[in-house]
Amino acid sequence: MKKKFILFSILSCILFSACKDEATGSKSGKRILVFSKTNGFHHSSIPNGKTAIQKLGKENDFDVDVTEDSLAFTEDNLKKYAAIVFLNTTGNILGYKQEAAFERFIQAGGGFVGIHSATDTEYDWTWYVKLVGGSFDSHPKQQNAKIIVVDKSHLSTAHLPDTWERFDEWYNFKNLNKDVHVLAKIDEKSYEGGKMGDDHPMAWYHDYDGGRAFYTEFGHTEESYVDSNYLKHILGGIQYAIGENKKDYSKVKTQFPPDPKSFTKTQLSVGEFFEPTEMTILPNLDVLIVQRRGDIAIYKNDTKQLKSAGKLDVYWKTKIDSTVNAEEGLLGICKDPNFAKNNWVYIFYSPIDTSVNRLSRFTLKDDKIDLSSEKIVLQFYSQREICCHTGGSVAFGGDGNLYLSTGDNSTPFDAPKQPIANHGFAPLDNRKGFEQYDARRSASNSNDLRGKIIRIKVNEDGTYSIPDGNLFAKGQAQTRPEIYAMGTRNAYRLSVDPKNNYVYWGDVGPDSDKDSLDTRGSKGYDELNQARKAGYFGWPLFIGKNYPYRSYDYYTGKSGPSFDPAKPINDSKNNTGIKELPAVSPPFIWYPYGISPDFPQMGTGGRTAMAGPVYYSDLYPGKNGLPDYYNGKLFIYEWMRNIIRAVSLQPNGDFYKMEPFMEGTKFAAPVDMELGPDGHLYILEYGLGWFSKNKDSELSRIDYKE
Repeated sequence: MKKKFILFSILSCILFSACKDEATGSKSGKRILVFSKTNGFHHSSIPNGKTAIQKLGKENDFDVDVTEDSLAFTEDNLKKYAAIVFLNTTGNILGYKQEAAFERFIQAGGGFVGIHSATDTEYDWTWYVKLVGGSFDSHPKQQNAKIIVVDKSHLSTAHLPDTWERFDEWYNFKNLNKDVHVLAKIDEKSYEGGKMGDDHPMAWYHDYDGGRAFYTEFGHTEESYVDSNYLKHILGGIQYAIGENKKDYSKVKTQFPPDPKSFTKTQLSVGEFFEPTEMTILPNLDVLIVQRRGDIAIYKNDTKQLKSAGKLDVYWKTKIDSTVNAEEGLLGICKDPNFAKNNWVYIFYSPIDTSVNRLSRFTLKDDKIDLSSEKIVLQFYSQREICCHTGGSVAFGGDGNLYLSTGDNSTPFDAPKQPIANHGFAPLDNRKGFEQYDARRSASNSNDLRGKIIRIKVNEDGTYSIPDGNLFAKGQAQTRPEIYAMGTRNAYRLSVDPKNNYVYWGDVGPDSDKDSLDTRGSKGYDELNQARKAGYFGWPLFIGKNYPYRSYDYYTGKSGPSFDPAKPINDSKNNTGIKELPAVSPPFIWYPYGISPDFPQMGTGGRTAMAGPVYYSDLYPGKNGLPDYYNGKLFIYEWMRNIIRAVSLQPNGDFYKMEPFMEGTKFAAPVDMELGPDGHLYILEYGLGWFSKNKDSELSRIDYKE
């Protein structure tokens, strides 16, 4: 028994790094936690900082524990502390469960101190960025500079001279929280590399979300931690953060995320699909699934069986080589909002006999699509000489409008036997005979329905009208009034928030994995976009966070100027629309092949962004499909990376944070995700093989049990 106790004690010490580093015995009973985990640059001054803060604790009657282990961030453990110090942390250092525990600690009245690269931490966690006060943007070389103390009434600055000269590494910031109270600024005239002008803060504090937060930019160098002025500065920040050392957990708002083990992926049909693309869930919980080569299947909820519901004759191979798959075919499906009364479904497909992509309305009778009931709602030309990019997702909003995503119908490949080619950058080749290598003719063409999000109101007779609020006014020359959002490359899955009608879609980006800023422009990014109103989203002139491409001469290989996101111009010879385009709308989420510093939760690997539904628990009263924790959250997913993420939104719809959903559950290329009338998530998986009938293709329902 004694051996077991000793072993447990050793493991506890390892877990919380607290045996040799824990100070005890303060008369005040105040205790702080110094956290110095790094997932990026590791500062050599961290050991110096730990030692210095422990010494400050002994001299000023507070205990100091130090750790680099994020598992220390549990509610029970954090309750021991009056304040938490992030000492030169970097990168994404807390899991979503630890983030929740930390948010609750602050909301209960805890304190926070951020030192130097605490702003180079957790970029995709909006709550934390506001807590620490901003994010690192860049820095010049280490050098001397003058610090101007603007408020000496605070514990951290009362002892400092009005102008404090010191040697350190000086950050430029982004995403500054305007609600902080600035204590000190840097004089940009006193050093090289400042980019923020006269108002360049270096230290600040504020009350935030129930707690207290102090940040100082100083502290990169080892020498800082023997500088008496700096140590008094740190001490004052810690004492402010400790405050009265009172916490009240009845005031917390953040909920703990559900245990992933509470969710079960219930398989409904496995290995029976041949390139499934989209599904729609009927009021009786039957599921209609369309498959790219033309087959329509229906999963019967009562018999738990899959059977055929019909077949459309579609174009699914390229004309140039019949052995090569195209991306066209049977692409999208959605039930009518009034399906229970009219049995209508809308299908987006590529008919075999004409070069168009078509949206039609059909009637479902006795579990079969009645082909004779077809009413063509909308169709538009699509070139079939070479693939790619069809989009093809269909959805209805709470406003009763139908939304349809379309691709740019352009090839991402290099033109054969040409000395100058795209190489995975934006296709901007407007030479005669190379039209399919110019996405400006489609996605950035205001007079073309390719590369768009279309929004229409379908009438009872199958015609449609144009709702107010689309991008272009009815009757405006050289525009199509159906366009809600333009400038998409391959908007493959979309969803519409049922309450506010914000439109979300994943846009699959270009293939280049490296920037070529001097010649072509940015590397490739996938985007998750959000349209709160009609807008232009940039492709092929911009990608990612509106990073511009450069104009390019395919005859000479010479680069022109970068496109301007404030005043984009489409001067392609193939453009039949307006030349001066609307200013570019910002993306919601963007990520490359490699790790994203802005959204590291998206991981790395191949890219195929998908937008899932927004869940509201009050729309499913009495249902137990998902816990209330997910109320108001957006689900997104990745076909190539086989992951699902839940995205929390701020009240105005801005990104708040992202976390894994059903972490540890295996998915095989999720291609569609829908909420059923029962409040459950349904997931359709394509399977891991391309253009084939996969044994791991699957229809499943996500069940939750507390």
